[in-house]
Amino acid sequence: MNDRLPSTDPSSAARRRLLRQGAALGAAGLAAPWLAGAAHAQEADLAPYRSAKINWRQVEGESIAVAVIPASYFDHLGTLLPQFEALTGIKVRIEKVPPGQIRQKATLDLSSRTGTYGTHAADPMYYPLYVANKWVDPLDRYLDDASLTDPAWFRYDDILKAWRDADSIGGKPYGIPYDGEVTVQVYRKDLYDAKGLKPAATLDELVANAKALHDPANRLYGLALRGFAGAGQNMYIYPSLLKGFGGGWFRGKDVVVNSPEAVQALEWYVNTLSQYAPPAVRNWNWPDIADAFSQGTLGCYIDAHSSAAVITNPEKSKVAGKIGYARWPKGPRDKCVTSIWNWGFPINAALPEKAKKATWLFIIWATSAETQARTSWKSAGAAKRSGINRLSLWKSPEFADAMKGAGDNFIQAALDSLEQDTDVEWRPRVPQWPAIGETLATGIQAALVGQKKPKAALDEAQARIAQLMKG
Repeated sequence: MNDRLPSTDPSSAARRRLLRQGAALGAAGLAAPWLAGAAHAQEADLAPYRSAKINWRQVEGESIAVAVIPASYFDHLGTLLPQFEALTGIKVRIEKVPPGQIRQKATLDLSSRTGTYGTHAADPMYYPLYVANKWVDPLDRYLDDASLTDPAWFRYDDILKAWRDADSIGGKPYGIPYDGEVTVQVYRKDLYDAKGLKPAATLDELVANAKALHDPANRLYGLALRGFAGAGQNMYIYPSLLKGFGGGWFRGKDVVVNSPEAVQALEWYVNTLSQYAPPAVRNWNWPDIADAFSQGTLGCYIDAHSSAAVITNPEKSKVAGKIGYARWPKGPRDKCVTSIWNWGFPINAALPEKAKKATWLFIIWATSAETQARTSWKSAGAAKRSGINRLSLWKSPEFADAMKGAGDNFIQAALDSLEQDTDVEWRPRVPQWPAIGETLATGIQAALVGQKKPKAALDEAQARIAQLMKG
């Protein structure tokens, strides 16, 4: 979609009419870069939403603010806001906040009960903190209210179960998933075919494949996994290794991160990257890995399925058309364990009741099947959003057609992972997670860069985490 500002040439009568029409519809977001030049919402645009048996205009005149990260999947949503405002009479102000800041900004707003944001793009690992402090509303009250939700139209159960579970606590939903991802194995199909290799079904096979391809003298490395320190960086990779080695996070009610299985998983992580990855990978995040792969210097990596948008871009990638996908390989305990991640929308408990209803209407509009399609294959531009939230859409021929350039087995590998390999306790779901995640991430990186042996790094992290849990 075209996010550029329209011409303000006074001779352009058509453009002036377009802007007047947008204002007449109450498109409050015209001040935001996304919405400059937004066209008048036609009746046909609104018909799929009006088929829902609810009164979309029950709180018209309300205004809400929504915080999201600067990402194309939210940009697509932003361009559709004039349609939502025409449908509901609710004005929406979108604020873009970088990923590293949105968690802190949202937590400050929720904890101070200022009610600045009606909702925000929420990290699923923050729901235990939010719920423990009653900062967000349980959403079953909205889902079960016939005046606010038409269950036959919204079809909450069509949203991928893994993501619904990630945004729920104690069996109750606290966020509705908008966009998500799953970790998959990404490999150079042409190189694998040339050597008679198959995508790895086990971690042992992953290492064997990496060894077969590894040729650093010719700038080809066998494997990469992100190593950059952070609760959402190396701690995006390590939990799957821990679970694959049969480890868990708890001993009774205590969080334990230095179990024998944890040490084995970290030793595998350190040894494999030391032998077969580019030396700088210990400080790489996923964009660095995707860029290296797209330039032809990696044989395989494991990361979010959404990185396909980078590696298949024909303008930047040297390997487009040569890519295959498979599930995360099984660990020694015969378990495949993938990530369980999404950006979901909660409702700020500090809002007045009418603002809560306005926020809920925004949430069900944004996460509905129609809006998900409009922000994916129905959107303009070559790159189509792959993190759609609904099983029916993942299995649709339209989505298959939109993803046909991603590579071999893209949709099936992601779907199999989402349906078979997820574990809601992928990371420890406790209110202290933000501090635990950063502490463990620091220990993991200390081992990856050789500052500490894996056991010593985890023992040190355990001591700090034990203090955090007491506090």
